[in-house]
Amino acid sequence: MPSSTGNSLLENYVSVLKKYNDFNGRARRSEYWQFVLINVAITQVLNITNIMLFNGFALIAWVVLLFNLAILLPTIAVAIRRMHDVGKSGWFVLVPIYNFILAVTEGERSSNQYGNDPKAKTAQMA
Repeated sequence: MPSSTGNSLLENYVSVLKKYNDFNGRARRSEYWQFVLINVAITQVLNITNIMLFNGFALIAWVVLLFNLAILLPTIAVAIRRMHDVGKSGWFVLVPIYNFILAVTEGERSSNQYGNDPKAKTAQMA
């Protein structure tokens, strides 16, 4: 299913994983929220599978823990880039409710101190 950027959910997810150590630049709302959505879905499927099939067996819980540890750094990186898109420092990720408000806010429509508008780059490629 193509997203607003023209890429599938999986392509956007892999794109974020490839930029796991990139704390510079900006991330669009769709890039951030698709990554979060897929991570929540994977975690929930693993949890439900663990409960339904394995009666909460500890081995599957370790798989869930390892998955969440594996995506921790890419999650932090994309969250910081998301804060940059709205013109805020990456440190705003640590502010409990305000970071959610910023994550759902549309990014700045022009270049800011963190880079060029990612929407403008997508519009130029189309």
